[in-house]
Amino acid sequence: MATFQDYTSLALKNIRKSKLRTFLTLLGILLAISTIFILVSLSVGLQQTVKEQFEELGGDKFFVQPRGQLGPSTTGAASLTIKDVETIEKIPGVKEVSYWIIGNAKIESKNEIRFVSVAGVNLERADLYFESLTVGAEEGRTLKKGDTKEIIVGNQYSKNFLNKPVNIGNKILINGVSFEVKGILESVGNPPDDRLISMPEDEFRKLFKIPERIDSIVVQVEQGVDLNSVADRTERKVLKSRDLTKKTQDFTILTPKEVLESFGAILNIITGFLLGVAAISLLVGGIGIANTMYTSVVERTKQIGIMKAIGAKNSDISYIFVIESGILGLTGGIIGVILGIVIVKGIEYFGTNFLGTSLLSAAIPIWLVAGSLAFAFFAGALSGMLPALKAANTNPVDALRYE
Repeated sequence: MATFQDYTSLALKNIRKSKLRTFLTLLGILLAISTIFILVSLSVGLQQTVKEQFEELGGDKFFVQPRGQLGPSTTGAASLTIKDVETIEKIPGVKEVSYWIIGNAKIESKNEIRFVSVAGVNLERADLYFESLTVGAEEGRTLKKGDTKEIIVGNQYSKNFLNKPVNIGNKILINGVSFEVKGILESVGNPPDDRLISMPEDEFRKLFKIPERIDSIVVQVEQGVDLNSVADRTERKVLKSRDLTKKTQDFTILTPKEVLESFGAILNIITGFLLGVAAISLLVGGIGIANTMYTSVVERTKQIGIMKAIGAKNSDISYIFVIESGILGLTGGIIGVILGIVIVKGIEYFGTNFLGTSLLSAAIPIWLVAGSLAFAFFAGALSGMLPALKAANTNPVDALRYE
């Protein structure tokens, strides 16, 4: 009685006989598996990186922003004011409040010109502002009370963002006004944040001619107080203060959980779409395996007849062809996973060293590797199912006459 090892041995011999066709068949599977692996790896890596950044932020802070604003480095159609800050400070459970204003500026240093975001920071509340960025000073210091023409720059300025590295004490022209660099922040991992310049609020308002507007408020709650409860109270109080209703509300409150959920939902939609494209590639690879196996059945018609004539059962013939197609799928899967690992590590290296971002990080969990290999094997085996049935149902008399 034939064993699984016997079926596998025969399947491997048959695969080795037509190397070129085997390679072309593997190509479709390995491309599909590597594509799926890359997409899932980068997606999981991005989710982990964002989650880690929010964990660094802590579970005691939330943000109040104008509705329509995409993030802390952008401005929205509506605007907040110092009155909103004063309203929030009086809410029970609130420990501290900070805020900032964002403007887009032309910066010049050593004959290099760039356009970047600049934040105006209230110096009496600067500690909470920098804490909300989740980074400290890598060189020098952060802003402090009494600063005027001093600025703090993001980590990319210490590289070659302005053609040459910026050092502590260097001067940078912002909209034609000279400011001295007092500190360089640690890397956030997100290029826009790593290019952000922070300056005193008073200097910012004079430079940009913005007398009242506030673009983002960060609220820190007291220890042991439920953040969501304070966030709800904040929403009600600010609505009342601004004489608004739920329908006319022109601001949003973002808790870490809400931001992560929104980000995850968007990422899942994008990943789902890309996986659909990859699934089409896998289908093409499966059709390639089925075509190869059908061709193999025709080529080995006489061999199948001999096997059946000497006592091979239909199930024996089926097993050989299904295992053969499964091995093709698994081999393509192994090569696809190896290729996928090489590519995602290359993307991670490129993102970290050339783009200055940690968002393009690769995650390679065991379940992804095992799942990719299992998926490739079963896709191959299923693709060979119909050819296997055709081989098993071959009439041995006709097969022996086949030339």
